[in-house]
Amino acid sequence: MDFLDEQCMCRLYEKFILEYFKKEHPEVKASASQIPWDTDDGYREMLPVMQSDITLKQRDRTLVIDAKYYAHTTQKQYDVNTLHSGNLYQILTYVKNLDTENTGNVSGMLLYAKTDELVLPNNNYIMGGFE
Repeated sequence: MDFLDEQCMCRLYEKFILEYFKKEHPEVKASASQIPWDTDDGYREMLPVMQSDITLKQRDRTLVIDAKYYAHTTQKQYDVNTLHSGNLYQILTYVKNLDTENTGNVSGMLLYAKTDELVLPNNNYIMGGFE
């Protein structure tokens, strides 16, 4: 099947991962859920909706997966490959707003579709107590 629109492929990629977890791992609650902003005063006027691609819950643990479908999984500047900073900000924002009590039971994952590139991201980071 030919998909000419990268946005269609991105959405298909996200849905495939979500449905995979629903079918193959029934012990995990898989959903594409909205994440409420953790505001100090409850005021959320004009804040954008945070919609996860995939949220996996099992007992007291939560993993938020942000599925990325790009032709180039990294950006290159001065001959150095780095992750897209916006992706890191996005997943960290999801995790921080979900773990309102700072339990450390919420983690985030950027899941990139594999490309033919030589440099592929495969790293673990701990930032502010979040994996």
